Amino acid sequence: MINNDVLRRVRYIFDFNDAKMIDIFAQADYPATVAQLHSWLRKDDDPEFVEITDIQFSLFLNGLINTNRGKREGVEAPVERRLTNNIIFMKLKIALNMQAEAVLEAMDLSGFKISKHELSALFRKPENRQYRACNDQILRNFLKGLQLKIRGDS
Repeated sequence: MINNDVLRRVRYIFDFNDAKMIDIFAQADYPATVAQLHSWLRKDDDPEFVEITDIQFSLFLNGLINTNRGKREGVEAPVERRLTNNIIFMKLKIALNMQAEAVLEAMDLSGFKISKHELSALFRKPENRQYRACNDQILRNFLKGLQLKIRGDS
């Protein structure tokens, strides 16, 4: 999935306003501006659309984790130079403090069935032989399930 699409969906799911989004970036020590935010949130075909980089989006996800769970003492969360759907999914799961059962419940709400074993394979390290790449459909259904769980059928 495109990072901008995930950013737009997260903003909608949690009903974040511009100030909250800027604050989330600030939690990861990234000085995002309102103009930057608006260019990232524009539709893909808008001439003023700007694609958010993997580093910037990783900082947003780290800021979301810091906002929801508090900053960890000592070592900062790593800022990935290259994001995959697996990393995005994992960071969202951590930020929302979700256990496997809650993730499976969100997936069920979206009408997408996945087993606990398949889910755990998505969160393994890539070098693990049980690792499975997270495709766009899985991440999209997780976000849809979150939306249904948090915002209802709207």
